[in-house]
Amino acid sequence: MLLVLLGVVVAAFVPVVTAGAAGTGRTPVAGLPEEYRPWVLKAAEACHDPALTAALLAAQLFEESGFRADARSPAGAEGPAQFMPGTWATWGRDDDRSGTASPFEIGDAVMAQGRLMCSLLGQAAASGIADDPRRLALAAYNAGWAAVEANRGVPPYAETRRYVADIMGSVARFQGTGPFSEITGHGAGADAARRAATQLGVPYSYGGGSPTGPARGYCDGDGGYRDGQCLAGVTVGWDCSALVQYAYWPARRLPRTAAEQYSATADRPVAQAELRVGDLLFWRHGGNGHVYHVALYIGDEHMISAPKTGDVVKRAPVTDMPASDFAGATRP
Repeated sequence: MLLVLLGVVVAAFVPVVTAGAAGTGRTPVAGLPEEYRPWVLKAAEACHDPALTAALLAAQLFEESGFRADARSPAGAEGPAQFMPGTWATWGRDDDRSGTASPFEIGDAVMAQGRLMCSLLGQAAASGIADDPRRLALAAYNAGWAAVEANRGVPPYAETRRYVADIMGSVARFQGTGPFSEITGHGAGADAARRAATQLGVPYSYGGGSPTGPARGYCDGDGGYRDGQCLAGVTVGWDCSALVQYAYWPARRLPRTAAEQYSATADRPVAQAELRVGDLLFWRHGGNGHVYHVALYIGDEHMISAPKTGDVVKRAPVTDMPASDFAGATRP
């Protein structure tokens, strides 16, 4: 099928199916001991909040204990997830069905960690505090939610700030997506794709984000709502075009919206067979309506995308988007 857009003829995206090109969702993880892997994946999948990724849990475990199941702190925290006895009494269960619920058993500890982090992410998202909910949840895991709420953000404690920064900085180390985990190539496009990849897992926020980083968005007639509530107004994150703008800035100073980015680059169309890492992919309603989405191509029929309210920035197959809406690809 051919679509004529702004005088440019582009081909509808037809996926080339290759071995291993299935979608990876939000659970891939790498770089952790094998005995932890199934439990980290299970804990992430058990949470309704897509911000709780397996990589985030792995990075937190590494910070807490270095993956030592027998870890004990001078303050009395126990096990790989470093639960204090009182907190364990609330969140600990016999998830590995060994007959006992123990903070020193990997399965029990990781599943309890996941439950607590999932709950804290929910509190963070509902709090209205202008910060990444992941940062707020991590701060609360370390210092308690009361301290986060009292300070309307990460508390000014040196230990807590270091804890949050260390974990957020090491999430990328534990991200794994099989053959799509490495973004290869040189030049502005590959650099943009790698910069976008540093934002994997950051929440989607309609209207959120700028060349300086993620930000709270807003709600209007087109989006930002979930279950009748204005989620964008309390979520620090990215919408699709802000992520692309950030990824290329300042090497390419792209305009702000997906429609503007398409107009600014439509004179440099790219055929499907010639796609390179960093090329922009666009979708428009019915193939000839308003451009509503943009994503960065990263190779192997995959993209980095900030898709919709309630989701996060993620790697995904290009086929996650409707083929009938594909408007074409351009090279900034």
